[in-house]
Amino acid sequence: MRAWITALVCACALPAGLVPAAAGEARRAPFGSLPDGRAVEEVTLANGGLTARILTWGALLRTLEVPDRTGRAADVVLGYADLAGYLKAPNYFGVSVGRYANRIRAGRFSLDGTAYTLARNDGPNALHGGREGFDKRLWTVTEVKDGATPSITLRYVSPDGEEGYPGTLTASVTYALDAAGTLAVEYRATTDKPTIVNLTNHSFFNLAGENSGRTILDHVLTIPAERYTPVDDTLIPTGEIAPVNGTPFDFRTATAIGARIRDGRDPQIVRGRGYDHNFVVTAAPTNEAHLVARVEDPASGRVMEVSSNQPGVQFYAGNFLDATAVGKSGLSYRQSDALALEPQVFPDTPNQPAFGSARLDPGATYRNIITYRFSSGAR
Repeated sequence: MRAWITALVCACALPAGLVPAAAGEARRAPFGSLPDGRAVEEVTLANGGLTARILTWGALLRTLEVPDRTGRAADVVLGYADLAGYLKAPNYFGVSVGRYANRIRAGRFSLDGTAYTLARNDGPNALHGGREGFDKRLWTVTEVKDGATPSITLRYVSPDGEEGYPGTLTASVTYALDAAGTLAVEYRATTDKPTIVNLTNHSFFNLAGENSGRTILDHVLTIPAERYTPVDDTLIPTGEIAPVNGTPFDFRTATAIGARIRDGRDPQIVRGRGYDHNFVVTAAPTNEAHLVARVEDPASGRVMEVSSNQPGVQFYAGNFLDATAVGKSGLSYRQSDALALEPQVFPDTPNQPAFGSARLDPGATYRNIITYRFSSGAR
């Protein structure tokens, strides 16, 4: 059984003269109520010059404030000012997605000879766990800690059969912020019978700041992948693992995202309305984390390096943002206003044996690691 690990890490170099706080803090506050009256909380973690805000709804990262090359902090993730926004137009902003992140063909898979039918919420396919996946669930706070490494741990129990998935799955996520400015997010899960699991965080990043009014088309991206998985018209992998050489998907050398995102000569760009594809960084999970992507915003100087032990990274350039979502700063989020980089197993793995396995058995613990490290360069 493979172990899977997820951690979201922000290691930001503090500008000269900015001294980290001696100890961090964790603050709990109400963040509205669901239609059925259940209360939603927000926990603010502050430490090392950074501030992160996490909601119990969807176990989501609502804000992440990061300094630029001048020391000026900006919130670099998309989100809403109030709970109503997340309920009306979720868009997966910052959420914990599961039970299976990404797409499963026709909402069907088989395990040990038994066929399972999932809720279909993306045309003919299942996406990010279904109509009411983990992103649309109220997670329970099990621990909040102050001190040198303030943290919050949340838990969600998914009953057997929820959205069509077998087994009762107990999932937890811990967000922790240390004095060095590292935000760690670790997912764990156990099950009482064989099932499939693929959890990840779905934050949308704009390194210029979510309120900057600038797109990510000038962001410079590197993905050290020689291959990617082409998709069909419903964005399900065809099964081919194709070379990136000579295509708009070759980011082995740092390239502006906007340089080839409208290259209609490539049918994959047309199908995805830009980039919404899995890149094959390694053939299988690795013991140690490896670089899966690097993004730089030349204007602010912010750099984000994404590392993981996962074999693939889904690069999504915000192609389906349509200006109907008004964010926390009052701006309408439009196409290419942010990007997501999601290390995980490949899409549709349960139906593609050549892609590996997403299976979790009783007695095993699922874990999954992603690291996002921020720095800023001099002008």
